[in-house]
Amino acid sequence: QVQLVESGGGLVQAGGSLRLSCAQSGRAFGISVMGWFRQAPGKEREFVAAITWSTGNPYYADSLKGRFTISRDKTNNSVYLQMASLKPEDTAIYYCAASSASTIVIHATDRYQYWGQGTQVTVTS
Repeated sequence: QVQLVESGGGLVQAGGSLRLSCAQSGRAFGISVMGWFRQAPGKEREFVAAITWSTGNPYYADSLKGRFTISRDKTNNSVYLQMASLKPEDTAIYYCAASSASTIVIHATDRYQYWGQGTQVTVTS
């Protein structure tokens, strides 16, 4: 029943920035963590960032720390991913996800029950 709608993807040159948005329908009942994952062609889906819904504590993949920033807005039931200094290797489909699990492993895809449709990010050199 929970719906996640993503936006903000597009084409950008290396070194540029993009801001992805993910809006949840209704109030986030029972949602404890929201996160971002990405999947490049021929590769496994990988963890990008996550944030606890109640307190806003952020978590990042080690390789992306310092370039990406995750945030959430409780009033709009939305989560955002600010991406800076983009590189061609950041090219992927980016997915928003939400978890209501009692025990969360932030980097594990199978611990998230709700997923958005994905938005394409392409970084050119």
